[in-house]
Amino acid sequence: MKKFSILLLILTLLLAACSGKSANKEEAIQTDDPDNMSGTITVWGWDVAAETMKLAVDGFQKEYPKVKVEVEDFNSDDLYEKLTVGLAARGAGLPDVVLMEEERIPGYLNQFPEGFVNLSKSGYDEHDDLFSDFKKKAVKNSDGDFIAAPWDIGPAAVFYRTDLFKEAGVDPNAINTWNDYIEAGKKIKAATGAKMLPIDIANYDGVFHMMLQQQGTSYFDESGNINLNSEEAIRAMSTIKELYDQDLVANNDGWNGIVTATINGSVATVPYGIWYTGTIMDQAPDQSGKWGIFYLPEFKEGGTRFANVGGSSLVIPASSKNKSAAYAFVEYFTTNKEAQLAGFEKYGLFPSLKVTYEEPVFNEQSEYFNNEPIFKMIADTVEEVPAITVNEHFARASKIMSDAQSAILFEGKPVKETLEKAGKQLDNEINN
Repeated sequence: MKKFSILLLILTLLLAACSGKSANKEEAIQTDDPDNMSGTITVWGWDVAAETMKLAVDGFQKEYPKVKVEVEDFNSDDLYEKLTVGLAARGAGLPDVVLMEEERIPGYLNQFPEGFVNLSKSGYDEHDDLFSDFKKKAVKNSDGDFIAAPWDIGPAAVFYRTDLFKEAGVDPNAINTWNDYIEAGKKIKAATGAKMLPIDIANYDGVFHMMLQQQGTSYFDESGNINLNSEEAIRAMSTIKELYDQDLVANNDGWNGIVTATINGSVATVPYGIWYTGTIMDQAPDQSGKWGIFYLPEFKEGGTRFANVGGSSLVIPASSKNKSAAYAFVEYFTTNKEAQLAGFEKYGLFPSLKVTYEEPVFNEQSEYFNNEPIFKMIADTVEEVPAITVNEHFARASKIMSDAQSAILFEGKPVKETLEKAGKQLDNEINN
C-alpha cells in the first residue's frame, strides 16, 4: 500500500508538472567574487560519495568562506525517489546539488528537460579538456552541453586470485583473449575447484554490457537504434554462454552474493570496475597479496581491452535558490585536485579528473594487490575506454537483457534468436 501511494503521488505530480513549463528561469551564475558569495547550499549523496563530499567542504569554504555546505546522506534508492517527486513538483523540497549515476542522467533529462541547470551555459566548458571522452559523453546532452559535472569513474579490469592461478599453473599475462580466459578457467577449475567468475544471471547483465562497451557499443548505437542483436551483442552473449556451458560461471544472488563468492574462494576472477578494490580489501583483509589485476581479455587480436563499470556526477536542480553557490561547489569538487584525491585515497573512488593521475599515489605499488601499481595500470587505460551511447531507455534495455541472459543460460535458448526477440520486445516497449 505504501509503494502504491508513493507511485500515485508521483503520477499526480507528473501530470501537474506537464500542465506548464518550469517556474525556474535561467539565471546568471557568478563565481568570480567569492567574498561576496554567501548563503547555505544542501547537497544530496549516498554512502562513501556523501562522505567524500563532506571531506571537500573545508577546502571549499577556504575559497568561499561565507557559503555554508550541508551534505545529506541517503540510501541511493531513497535519493532517486525524493528527486523524482521533487522534480515532478517543480522543485519542491529539492536540494542545491545532487549526486547522480551516469546511466540515470538521460532518463531524468528526458522526463524533466528543464529540471537541471545547464552547466555549459554557466561556464563549465572551460574544464572540457580535464576529462576523458567517454566520461564527457555520459554527462552531456544532445547539444553537447554539460548537464552534469564529471566525478568518479570505474575503468574495468579483471581481479584475480594469484594463489589459485599459481596452483593451476596459469600465467595471467598469457590471457589476451576471451578464448584464453575460458581455457585458463578450465585449468583453474580442474586444479582448484574454483569457477572463473560470478554473475547474478537473472538480475544483472553487467558483464554483457561491459563486453559491449569494450567493442565500442551499447544497447543502442550512435543513432539511437536498438543494438541488442548486433554482431557485438551476439559475440558477447555467446562468450558468456560458453563460460556457463563449461561450468565456469558461479550464479550468485545480487551484490552480496557476488561479494561472498569473491572472498570465499569459489571464483578465481571478478571482472569489475576498479572501485571494487575497496570492497575486496574491506571484506577480505586476510587475503593481502593474494589478489592482482589484468586488463579485460579482447575478443580478437588487436581489439580493445577497456571498458567502464559505474560512475557518478553532480547536477544542480533548476529549482536551487542559490545557483551561484551551488555551481561554485560543483566546480570546486569536480576540478580541484585535492578534493578528488581525498575520495580516492580514503575510499578508493577513482577520479575522472585526469591531472590527478600524475600524483605519486597513482604510481605506488599495492601490497594487497601483489605489489602491482594497479592504479597506474588503470589510469593508463582511461583515454582508451570507448565512448558509448546511453539514453533514457538504458534501464529498460538492461532488464530485458537480463531476462534474455537468463533464458539463454538457464533454459538453453539459442543466442541469436533470443537476442532478436529481446530487440523486438525493447522496440515494442519504447515505441508502442
